[in-house]
Amino acid sequence: MNTAAPPRRHIVVTGAAAGIGRATALQLARLGFGVGLLDIAPEVERLAGEIAAGGTPVAWALCDVGDADQITAALSPLEAELGPLDGLVNNAGIATHIAPVVRMSPAKWQRELDVNLTAPMLLSQALLPGMVERGWGRIVNIASIAGRTGLYHQAGYSVTKAGLIGLTRAVTLEHARHGITCNAILPGMIATAAVQGLPTVIREDAIALIPARRFGQPEDVAALVGFLCSDAAGYINGAEIDIGGGAHLGQIVLGSTREVLSRQARSAPPTT
Repeated sequence: MNTAAPPRRHIVVTGAAAGIGRATALQLARLGFGVGLLDIAPEVERLAGEIAAGGTPVAWALCDVGDADQITAALSPLEAELGPLDGLVNNAGIATHIAPVVRMSPAKWQRELDVNLTAPMLLSQALLPGMVERGWGRIVNIASIAGRTGLYHQAGYSVTKAGLIGLTRAVTLEHARHGITCNAILPGMIATAAVQGLPTVIREDAIALIPARRFGQPEDVAALVGFLCSDAAGYINGAEIDIGGGAHLGQIVLGSTREVLSRQARSAPPTT
């Protein structure tokens, strides 16, 4: 009877210094995964210290994932410190170019492609061979509801998130037979610093379109990532999972409309 403990798995998280990435790294550490942290922001070092203080193996590197050479340079020390890299959470993303299509900057368009779509492909490309060799792997791509619906004046972000969903499907088709899962999470409005910094009118309008009537928290997404990285989620593959309080249903029912419908429902005869 083999009573040996299963090997510790190690998961790389990009954009780990704040928001969803930070919450995800902390959740994975709580679940017993070793974590490799990549971020362009120096705060990633502080997060690594927090995780290490809890006794979890952790390694970190400053990395602009929009630069292919930096990706290559960052992965080697992570693997040297942690051992085999068994999973990947492609969380890093930017939505900095707000303009109509006819006035989009080609350079800014390219930057969003590099960070939001090319980086996940390159990171997956680098880690998949080892996952295949070991017969186990987990990739979670943090896409967006915008990848399905589009966003006004944010074509670059919308296109890259739609592409990330497509990449998820392709990796699943090619690698599911090797014990590797690849799933996409499509967050709606999550209370990150970027969302909290939006003008009040935009935040109020957004909440009005969410059936749950609130923004999600980074920890909501992190909990789902943790499950998808577990052995229990081994048969969930190629999925596109919405996490937006019901916003993906597209039902616009504002207060006045809801009151009219509720009044009609109260006066309707009972069904038989």
